[in-house]
Amino acid sequence: MTATIALVDDDRNILTSVSIALQTEGFLTRVYSDGESALKALVDNPPDLAVLDIKMPKMDGLELLRRLREKSAIPVIFLTSKDDELDEALGLAMGADDYIAKPFSQRLLIARIRAILRRTETAQPSTEEGAQEPAEILERGRLTMDPARHRVTWGGTNVTLTVTEFLILETLAQRPGIVKTRNQLMDAAYQDDIYVDDRTIDSHIKRVRRKFRQVDPDFDAIETLYGAGYRFSDE
Repeated sequence: MTATIALVDDDRNILTSVSIALQTEGFLTRVYSDGESALKALVDNPPDLAVLDIKMPKMDGLELLRRLREKSAIPVIFLTSKDDELDEALGLAMGADDYIAKPFSQRLLIARIRAILRRTETAQPSTEEGAQEPAEILERGRLTMDPARHRVTWGGTNVTLTVTEFLILETLAQRPGIVKTRNQLMDAAYQDDIYVDDRTIDSHIKRVRRKFRQVDPDFDAIETLYGAGYRFSDE
């Protein structure tokens, strides 16, 4: 099935060039020139992935993502200015799956899009004959993860995670008590030799903790071992 990519940027040249490049690679595209016009469309008719610029008039990318995450967990890639490290950190903390600094290579953007879409597909149940059985439900203490339905609960209450957050938590929960380094978590969440730095993983972990603490203020199942990595405790 052909994936649909939404592009939100106030730079018409970027919208046109990236849209053409994605269509050449076989994607369907929708383009929006500001956050306000994009928000309703992304919620009412969700694409498979959205690429959002941060610096936009009317509603910037950070505000668009904040509002979008209230209603949707679609994968999001941020486009940021080269030196805007604060924006990158904020975007990841708010639930973006990845970011790319401008000016960017279209080949890199397409590779990141394909990688995230492949991760998204692993969370979808397959009905094709001969296909692999969906992954088993994972239960660790109060945590339940259903990969086939991309569903997470804590003590029976739903917790909405992005694809990247889900994969990081699943990697930790599969072996409680075992420390996972940042590199191991990067390998689980970012495949195909795509490099991300330590701050990206740390930001995703902070976001996951924040979401669980909205359900349970005493949530402390993800432990930080400074200088080593993270581990999940189901005690």
